Amino acid sequence: MIALDTNLLVYAHRRDVREHKAAHYLVEQAVVNSSGGYGICWPSIPEFWSVVTAKTAAGGATPPEEAERFIRGLFEGTSVQVWLPSRDLPLALARNATQFAVAGRRIFDLQIALIALENGADEIWTHDGDFIRFPGLRIHDPLT
Repeated sequence: MIALDTNLLVYAHRRDVREHKAAHYLVEQAVVNSSGGYGICWPSIPEFWSVVTAKTAAGGATPPEEAERFIRGLFEGTSVQVWLPSRDLPLALARNATQFAVAGRRIFDLQIALIALENGADEIWTHDGDFIRFPGLRIHDPLT
């Protein structure tokens, strides 16, 4: 199964970025053709909201109603899954962050990787060249 990273959602939503057209197509195909093969980790939803509605966002802040429409479009009437963290995630996060010397903002990538793995993903699609490498999860940049 494939996990979609937050940045693909942001690019699919923001028409003012050069990655928009390709990301929009990819996300649309995932939503329409998912057949249970795609998912979005829960933390990506508030992260998406935070990025697109920020007053400092390049191109201006997205109004909340527009951000909500985008999120609804991802899930209503589709089979794309939203993956929740398990009760064991805090301990797994701390253990793996220590083992792999994860520090700073990279903890958010580790969180997404662990949630994706817990929910059966074996690949994450991201346009983040620095996304954390984690055993058992292939990293794929579909925009390159």
